[in-house]
Amino acid sequence: MLAGVPVHVIHRGNNRQDCFYKDQDRDFYLFHLGRQLARARCALHAYCLMTNHVHLLLTARSVDGCALLMKHVSQLHTQYVNKTYGRSGSLWEGRFRSCLVQSEEYLLACYRYIELNPVRAKLVREPRDYQWSSFRGHALGEYDPLVRDHEAYLALGLDPQERQAAYRALFDTELDPEFVAALRAATQGGWAFGPDDFKQLVAQLAGRRAEPMRRGRPPKVRGAV
Repeated sequence: MLAGVPVHVIHRGNNRQDCFYKDQDRDFYLFHLGRQLARARCALHAYCLMTNHVHLLLTARSVDGCALLMKHVSQLHTQYVNKTYGRSGSLWEGRFRSCLVQSEEYLLACYRYIELNPVRAKLVREPRDYQWSSFRGHALGEYDPLVRDHEAYLALGLDPQERQAAYRALFDTELDPEFVAALRAATQGGWAFGPDDFKQLVAQLAGRRAEPMRRGRPPKVRGAV
């Protein structure tokens, strides 16, 4: 993690089991997510609560902010679900998966990926029809106390109405399947998601690799035997 760099987070149910059974469960999660965002010094830009996993796009002001946020929210939600439904044991699939996202070119596409999840899962026909995401705040101007708009979203227009119209227009075209596959792979692997110069910068700042090793044989060195 890097402070000040947006991160896409996905947290799945253990063995892909459900994390939410009723609307009140999602209300509980969002309520405590809102409480913990301030404590962890994180700003939430987009989200979507599916039946058995959660997508968040956020920026933390400290290196450990995202980890602290997810730890406390997942613990509270596990305790709530176990008590409410008479179950025991782990609810979540261990540690969350995440990737740092380059804000200039990739961030708004990540917004769309997150908010289109219910459409891809065939739960609704349009993202506006799903109650448990940030889409209606971004596209329709509905008040959402959890969301703090990122600069990339604010740059879409000079006023809220202009930004909402520009945001809706982004959904007129489908996301590139290669983009979707790359985002999923980066999130699963914990890699940086963006162009090469962004990955190089992340690697330099984090002191570790920011992308997987290239496939194929290593190049031959002249003079080697």
